[in-house]
Amino acid sequence: MADLTLLSPDGATSSVELVEAAGYAKPTAALRSRVAYAAAHVVPQTWADNTPGRPAEVDWDATLDFRRAVYSWGLGVADAMDTAQRNMGLDAAATRELISRSAQVAREEGGSVVVGVNTDHLEDDFVSIDAVIDAYKEQLHFTEEQGAGPVLMASRHLARAADSAEDYRRVYREVLASATTPVVLHWLGTAFDPMLAGYFGNTDWRAAADVLLEIIAEDPSKVSGVKMSLLDAASEVSVRERLPEGVRMFTGDDFNYVGLIGGDTVDASTGSATGKGHSDALLGAFAAITPVASAAIQALDAGDPARYLEILGPTEELSRQVFAAPTFYYKTGVAFLSWLNGHQSAFQMVGGLHSARSLPHLSRIVELANASRALEQPELAAERWHGMLRLNGVDA
Repeated sequence: MADLTLLSPDGATSSVELVEAAGYAKPTAALRSRVAYAAAHVVPQTWADNTPGRPAEVDWDATLDFRRAVYSWGLGVADAMDTAQRNMGLDAAATRELISRSAQVAREEGGSVVVGVNTDHLEDDFVSIDAVIDAYKEQLHFTEEQGAGPVLMASRHLARAADSAEDYRRVYREVLASATTPVVLHWLGTAFDPMLAGYFGNTDWRAAADVLLEIIAEDPSKVSGVKMSLLDAASEVSVRERLPEGVRMFTGDDFNYVGLIGGDTVDASTGSATGKGHSDALLGAFAAITPVASAAIQALDAGDPARYLEILGPTEELSRQVFAAPTFYYKTGVAFLSWLNGHQSAFQMVGGLHSARSLPHLSRIVELANASRALEQPELAAERWHGMLRLNGVDA
């Protein structure tokens, strides 16, 4: 295999051997041991005015083909979430079209799709609690009409409007009461969105968790799961252990997902199976490493937890690089890997967000993707990466 040129933060170059493609096989039946969604990104038209503040001009063919690729590996798609640049470039009109188109592709492919429900179509930043409730309901009902599963995302409008935990209880109570299908509740931490500080009425996660669990307990039949994205494994396990029967924990922890998904089923030190609690998955990281994630879950399906750890374990360092602070720019790494892996023709993002990470940061992503066998077409990835380096004046 050829060598892969890397770029350090001081401008020095080095090289490592390009690792051969892993050759993972697509599943021949539905994945059984875990429910897993990849939170997918959007691909813009390369000729579009992809500058901050402009309406999103989406390359629908590339965007939807990426979702078809996810389905082919047995994973579900979580769409119109923060990975798709909600509140970071994906405007309301593009969001609605994405939800409609993605739901249609799910029907065509026989895949499972859930989509984000938020209040981000409101033009004013500061609105009343009643307006928050109405906005949530509007997006919820649109999502239900499209036949997609709703993920009730954390709302910046609610975070601004709420004076107490009771305001959160009221909003979620009324919105859930209007749902005709069970929803996933999303708890997004400040690493992903600093504007959500104090969500559920408290900056202490334990007190906030009490409010979340009280909301669920009012009518557990309305809640299919919780997606926690606090990047804190202990908090997720704590909430997971208190969830009512039938309510899943979907990890959104892109730092610690290997152990959380493996759960007590997998002993990290021995690779042995013990068969207790675990989290399911709804992860932006899984959009970046879909074949690897699928292969790991297939190993669990086959009763081989040691193989699960062998496959998925090395990807966690890659994910930590993609989601490094400032974490909300992780979308750049997801799109970058999509480009390297041949899922889009150009490294472009809505709102110009492809410029949000440095070349050395991207170089480290290349290095770790190579080491964890997350490069689907290693030669193509090397060609594209080396071309990008040369374009920026770096010999490769």
